[in-house]
Amino acid sequence: MKYYMHKKDAKEVLSGHGHGSFPLLTAEHGCTGGCCTGISYYTALEYTPPAVHEDQEGFYVIKGRGVARIAGTEFSVEPDMSFIAPAGAVHQFKCDCGEAPLVLFWFHAQA
Repeated sequence: MKYYMHKKDAKEVLSGHGHGSFPLLTAEHGCTGGCCTGISYYTALEYTPPAVHEDQEGFYVIKGRGVARIAGTEFSVEPDMSFIAPAGAVHQFKCDCGEAPLVLFWFHAQA
């Protein structure tokens, strides 16, 4: 089993609405209990469609600026900031897109 992954080897998943992801660590790499990681980017100035998961999802802003809405609370996000969407919380993102897309590292973990 390969316990690592390079982004260049990840298959891009296009979700539409200016959102794409690169899933990185999954069950194929030894993650268990729904644990997984990846990188997503956002290029739209409008919110992505709402997402909600049974597990919690944590985020770290790699680059760009934008706005997150989690469980109805809206806040600005910027590089070197981390935040979480609790299990069952509706969450959405949009980019400020001044010079670069909003790029987030994300991970899922059991609540």
